[in-house]
This record gives sequence, structure tokens and C-alpha cells, in this order.
Amino acid sequence: MTKLPLLIAPLALLALAGCNEDHPGSNAVSRAPAAKVVGPAEDCLSITSMNGTTVHDDYTIDFKAGSRTYRNTLPYRCPGLGFEKAFSYETSLSQLCSTDIIHVLRSTGGTPDHGASCGLGQFVPVELVK
Repeated sequence: MTKLPLLIAPLALLALAGCNEDHPGSNAVSRAPAAKVVGPAEDCLSITSMNGTTVHDDYTIDFKAGSRTYRNTLPYRCPGLGFEKAFSYETSLSQLCSTDIIHVLRSTGGTPDHGASCGLGQFVPVELVK
């Protein structure tokens, strides 16, 4: 029985290494336009203040809230998000938060269907660089 933890440890390291490849900093190339951070990151955005979103790729969504743009870089790749460029969410609060989950909306035979479910990151106020 003392050998069991020795077998589990290498498997755990392999599992963690696999997760690292999904992180935006590894091999991902962002299609998001350059942006300058103009304030501290926020955990939540008021749903009533949101007036649009732009999905750039499987990691990056820009949220328009009034005259400001908030960039949300997902902590892990969200398969299909960059291709479909559409998502949904459900919340019982009046805000969308970094702890919430989005669902990729994909069109299957003309009928909307849920794809991957992915966690959000923090909302960082940015100014798009032109």
C-alpha cells in the first residue's frame, strides 16, 4: 500500500501539465486587438450597464458597458467560442461575475444548441489601441 501514492503522484503531475496547455499564456495566439489597461480589474459587471459584447477568440471577450470596454480573458480555453462568437449565461443576480459560467451557443442545423461551458475571468477596463 505504500507504493500507491508513488503511482498517483506522476499521474497528478501529468494532469496538471495538460491544464497548463489550455492557459492563454502557453501556446495561444490572441486575435483580440491591442488594448491599454485603464483601471483596476473588477470581479463583476452590472448586467443593466452592458450594451454589447465582442468575442475575439476562444479566450477573449470584450464587454461594452456604457462608454467603457472591459476585457475578459478566460482562464482556460473555451472550445468553439471564437468560431461561434456567441454565448449565453444565467444568473440570479443583477451582475455578471468572474465566478459565473458562460455557455457557447452553436448552431446545429439552424437550431441553437449549448456547446462548451466555460468560466469567466476578471473584467479589466481597457482602451482599444488603434
